[in-house]
Amino acid sequence: MKIAVIGTGYVGLVSGACFSEFGHHVICVDKDAGKVEALRQGGIPIYEPGLDELVARNSSAGRLTFTTDTQSAVAGADAVFIAVGTPSSRRGDGYADLGYVYGAAKEIAAYLTGYTVVVDKSTVPVGTARQVARIIRETNPGADFDVASNPEFLREGAAINDFMRPDRVVLGVDNERAADVLKQLYKPLYLIETPMVVTGIETAELIKYAANAFLAVKISFINEIANLCEAVGGDVVSLAKGIGLDGRIGRKFLHPGPGYGGSCFPKDTLALIRIAQEHGSPLRIVETVVEVNSAQKARMVRKIREALGGSEAGKTIAVLGLTFKPQTDDMRDAPALTILPALIEKGAAVRAHDPQGMDVAGRMMPEIVCVNDPYDACAGADCVVLMTEWNEYRALDLVRLKKLMSTPVFVDLRNVYDPDSMRAAGFEYIGVGRG
Repeated sequence: MKIAVIGTGYVGLVSGACFSEFGHHVICVDKDAGKVEALRQGGIPIYEPGLDELVARNSSAGRLTFTTDTQSAVAGADAVFIAVGTPSSRRGDGYADLGYVYGAAKEIAAYLTGYTVVVDKSTVPVGTARQVARIIRETNPGADFDVASNPEFLREGAAINDFMRPDRVVLGVDNERAADVLKQLYKPLYLIETPMVVTGIETAELIKYAANAFLAVKISFINEIANLCEAVGGDVVSLAKGIGLDGRIGRKFLHPGPGYGGSCFPKDTLALIRIAQEHGSPLRIVETVVEVNSAQKARMVRKIREALGGSEAGKTIAVLGLTFKPQTDDMRDAPALTILPALIEKGAAVRAHDPQGMDVAGRMMPEIVCVNDPYDACAGADCVVLMTEWNEYRALDLVRLKKLMSTPVFVDLRNVYDPDSMRAAGFEYIGVGRG
């Protein structure tokens, strides 16, 4: 089948590459000519393990191409996926900015030929697909098309596996004709018995927001429990294991830390709150989750300050990990962007290392010093803050680290290390929820 993907950002590029791996002919469209040319030459604009090999293999086979020409991509396509950005509105009101989605809808409308399913792959509020359909009808009244919702559930750092071996595929459609096209696109997944959730468009649009909100609830819940553990002398790691082994709860997303970040949870929770308020059904739990997450980042600032003896002025802080999670270079809403500027403002000097995020972080926080080796970051430091749990930081040479540091203080915001072992190695160790 012929597929056009509008947008070569994270979702568009991963989806396009994976669809081509299924054997479909995929044309990815982007307005940025420089980006398109780089992709043609094998350059990948994001860090995602395995994506470069996947793009190279399918480009070489002729199944995956890149262009700035929307008309050539859309004409004759069986499906056109809209995979452009939906950031939070610049007004700061929490609503999703749908300008790119509606712009893409208007642009592709004129070039539709034959029956086409136009698919919202971007995370969009309830009602967006109806608006996309309206825009296409107004722009090209003669177009033969349906609009569907096919939300993505791609975890950064594991996106290819999530696409090729997903927990489920959600197909939001109005009729069997559209459903049949999407089922054909995902036919390879039937071989591994992937559940297909075929539902109405509005339900599909809401599923992605509800899923992310629920995961954000789990993160904020365990962070609040961690804070309680610190107050009463409990250990949140053992507590999380104790409740996570309950099959009704599960162990995933019960890892306390500095709060959630990334490209999805922050904007999606805010957008869901606005959708609910607009329809007179406020989500008080999700509203509280957003507040708790913000407070957790502030609490981490206080934790680091206390580890430094009550003041960060004139102190050097070594930071290991800057991205919001491992296996990505994504700095969007990373806790580091909130925590580190607050410390720098009060006089701290920050030396940082991250396996993939230093270029982006350096542009966003030019006041930090980024170095190419984690031990170089720790040289002369008054404390080390483990911010992101990259594998490179899970087995540090503690003897070497202690010799390098001015003061052996280790603030572990991801609870990677065992407190007793760290103290035995001569460190003052501070974790999260390990009272």
